[in-house]
Amino acid sequence: MRLAKHLAQGRLVYLSQQQDAITVSENDYYRWMAFSDIVQSVMHRRKPCQLTLPHQIALMLPLLFFQPIRIIELGLGGGNLTRFLQHLSPEIKLTTIDHSQSVIDSFVQYFNPEQAELDIVCADGMTWLTEQSTGELDWIICDVYQSQEFGFDAIVKQLETLTSKLNSQACLSINLPDISDSDINLCLTILQQLQPDHHITYFNIPNYLNIVIHLTPAHWQLHRLIKRNKYSYLSQVTLQRWRQFWRHGQQLN
Repeated sequence: MRLAKHLAQGRLVYLSQQQDAITVSENDYYRWMAFSDIVQSVMHRRKPCQLTLPHQIALMLPLLFFQPIRIIELGLGGGNLTRFLQHLSPEIKLTTIDHSQSVIDSFVQYFNPEQAELDIVCADGMTWLTEQSTGELDWIICDVYQSQEFGFDAIVKQLETLTSKLNSQACLSINLPDISDSDINLCLTILQQLQPDHHITYFNIPNYLNIVIHLTPAHWQLHRLIKRNKYSYLSQVTLQRWRQFWRHGQQLN
């Protein structure tokens, strides 16, 4: 059964009475979190560490090229990326930031079935990041749900903050949901100006409204690493499959 049909057959298990308008629903196979009826994350109940949505795989594609240790994740939601990364290796030191205590509480109760001890901070992601020393940081992942009512200026400010904390050795991955083609082109131009020493690769996610953008260090020889990277957390089967995904990305000159 296709995932969309599963999500149409769920039963409500949690409804936030606060401004966040969070709902948690489930069926026998999946549990999912929605904000204002928009599904944000889906957990496979039998395999909680499995990635379930295409943009999540796209966000994780830099794992084809390196073994990050220190990772900052902005945006928790239902914790798909959090569970996946923590399951990859005990070497990974992941800190996850989310502005909503209701989201964090919902994750703890409904989306952390193994009761893993995680480093989760309740704070505004951009404010928190601005205050951090990120010299030894390997990877920033930004998957923050942001209502369109904040406008494009908020996205530009977000890009400025993210790139200001990106050193020459680190990678940045951004999910931009539901954004126009003209705004995407403008975002890419801004990123080129803010971080000229990084490669930029972006992905349009078919049948979804997500654009995923990766900034990878300029000294990474991506064409070589994609073929024969010896240092990866990923299994050989996953490596082979994700290499095919990477070929669908578009690189800026």
